[in-house]
Amino acid sequence: MTQRAFNLAAGTLFLIVAILHALRLFFKWHASVSGWVVPMWVSWLGVVVAGFLAYSAFSQKNGKES
Repeated sequence: MTQRAFNLAAGTLFLIVAILHALRLFFKWHASVSGWVVPMWVSWLGVVVAGFLAYSAFSQKNGKES
């Protein structure tokens, strides 16, 4: 796998995660893990972190930041 293909795959995956967190916030979906109710602030953090990682992956060219 080339670096460009990896960056595209990673960026796409992180973008999907960021969108899912944003949808959870917009629609006020409840989430729980083994009985623990996940607070909404976790999704705010998820949008920021996953969005930044997606941006970073898409903005790189052949492994070097542009």
